[in-house]
Amino acid sequence: MGLLQRHIFGTVAVACLAAVSVFAFVLIAGQGLRDLLGYVVAGQIPMGTALELLGLLVPFVAVYALPIGLLTAVLLVLGRMSSQQEITAMRAAGLSLGFVARPIWLISAGAAVFSLLLNFYLMPVARSEYRSILFATVRQNPLNFIVPRTFVRDFPGFVVYVGERRGAELRDFWLWEVDAQKRVLSVARAKSGSVDFREDDNRMILTLREVSVETRDRERPEDFSKPQPVGNSDSMTVELSLDGIFGQMKVVPKISLMTFAQLMTRRAELTAKGEGATAVEKRELTRVVVTISQKAASSLAVLAFGFIAVPLGIKVSRKETSANLGIAVVLVLGYYFLASLANMLEHSPRLRPELWAWVPPLVYAAAGLWLFRRVDRA
Repeated sequence: MGLLQRHIFGTVAVACLAAVSVFAFVLIAGQGLRDLLGYVVAGQIPMGTALELLGLLVPFVAVYALPIGLLTAVLLVLGRMSSQQEITAMRAAGLSLGFVARPIWLISAGAAVFSLLLNFYLMPVARSEYRSILFATVRQNPLNFIVPRTFVRDFPGFVVYVGERRGAELRDFWLWEVDAQKRVLSVARAKSGSVDFREDDNRMILTLREVSVETRDRERPEDFSKPQPVGNSDSMTVELSLDGIFGQMKVVPKISLMTFAQLMTRRAELTAKGEGATAVEKRELTRVVVTISQKAASSLAVLAFGFIAVPLGIKVSRKETSANLGIAVVLVLGYYFLASLANMLEHSPRLRPELWAWVPPLVYAAAGLWLFRRVDRA
């Protein structure tokens, strides 16, 4: 690789690293705010654990940040070089466009290989570890779900409000039982109470003292034309299930979170059943095969973006960051639109959805090579 190619290689590599880092940061911030902020504010997750979880999000968001980061970097570098007539000077010196594009294609090929590693190993392992740590951390102290002076809606069928909590002791406790339409079926208010956790079935046991309970008509809970029955009791026990909360965090063996080895093993197991497989197992086999194709195709898309970015960066000839970023976003959105259309065929095994998953990256690669030939001949 000559001096000029090393210059192009280094410039694009640095720009690519910077662009991927920016997009990864934005995605991590969005994912972290959605998944972790509520737990951190409520004191359910220590700050150190939250930072560890954010670190485990890096491989997950890198799957999406790498393609758009590479595309943006190439558009920025070649757009600037073209606008400053550097590309014209190279071609006037007898250098072909392939000479200019070779280091960029090398970076794209390396990024595609790294994307394979991300999709088939790093991302599934990190994502599974992320969900495992989140589940274990919250499960260690489920009492933290009772946040004072906050309406807690994490318990299916109930809304809880506590004025004050000292350890497991509650003061000024309110409990609303609601139906599927969020209509109040009953209201209980207790002067004090205590909380225990039954680990074998994930249930929070509330023992309430000095309780006043108002019940409503379960068929017509919003009908206040009749007096609402009110009862008083010295104590009352209520069980709140945490299955819904923990169920969202459990490390479920989702197909999308399997490594390549796990996917191939599961594919072999399901294929071995042949005609004896149930309808559910046949659908799972289709999902496994489609997932393998989707992960591999998304890695090929990184290389395809490198192909299409070279002629576009030279042709557009703009050094403005906003313009090149806009082009990159449009191209990525177009790719994911085509990919989503291909994904819709997953429920139609006869149409070979695992083959359609390859269409978007192949279309982009073909378009990039066609544009490259046109620009090279210009």
